[in-house]
Amino acid sequence: MRFKDYYDILGVEPGAGEAELKTAYRRLARKYHPDVSKEPGAEEKFKAVNEAYEALRDPEKRKAYDQLRARGYRPGDEVQPPPGGFGGPGGVDFDEIFAGGGNGGFSDFFQELFGRRAGAAGPGARQRPRGDGAMRAKFAVPLEAVHRGEPVRVTVAGRSLDVRVPRGIKPGQAIRLAGQAPGGGDLLLEVEYAAHPQFEVDGRNIIHVLPVAPWEAALGATVSVPTLGGAVELKIPADSEAGRRLRLRGRGLPGTGGAADGDQIVELEVLAPRANTEAEREAYRRMREAFGDDWRRA
Repeated sequence: MRFKDYYDILGVEPGAGEAELKTAYRRLARKYHPDVSKEPGAEEKFKAVNEAYEALRDPEKRKAYDQLRARGYRPGDEVQPPPGGFGGPGGVDFDEIFAGGGNGGFSDFFQELFGRRAGAAGPGARQRPRGDGAMRAKFAVPLEAVHRGEPVRVTVAGRSLDVRVPRGIKPGQAIRLAGQAPGGGDLLLEVEYAAHPQFEVDGRNIIHVLPVAPWEAALGATVSVPTLGGAVELKIPADSEAGRRLRLRGRGLPGTGGAADGDQIVELEVLAPRANTEAEREAYRRMREAFGDDWRRA
């Protein structure tokens, strides 16, 4: 397998904190999202950004990756597993499965480093047996599947399985697959939410950062906003400032056990579009003349 420099992919330094990682991820995911990007190779770049953030956002995964990176590998170098495999002595023991064909489309490098412990053969591959004989693995589930309650495909020990995700399932809850562990035992999938390029989770609520133009914030506008249930129209009040939060009721994750559905919180991010033509630059010049040099004090 070939080494990947996840820090370089996200454009951050190895010492970057959680907030910096999140900001870089949001910016690049928005830039390369297949639904909006017209750049060549956008889909592959989007996958690479998603994989890099998935690896670095979790402290345990990041620690394991940093230990490997400290051995001096460069992007594209052939990686040699340490003695005992990646989960061997002195390493981090992961039991992890990612949703989607081929473990969520992640590279061989990612799967070897983080995803082998759920029954893959090879050096260092370990499973964690429970007291009842079941094998436990973490299961990173897409938010869309949690919202709708639907089957997702996972790869376990080289086999593809369709796993039905209960609607509104919470992190830490488990899905039992009878007889699907290596050796014929039960496989217990402990749910965690996969990173999403457009949404963050706060309990049952979903947070989405929405870029708006200065004139939309100043004058008000009605814009299309993505939600887990599909795009909806949102009215932005006039005189809105960066950081203002608007609420879409019932557009978050489903409530369970009689609890109400969560909301989607839309946080406004005011961005100035780049002027690419003379007409657009002239429009900015007129704005400068209209607002003058004292606009900051105002």
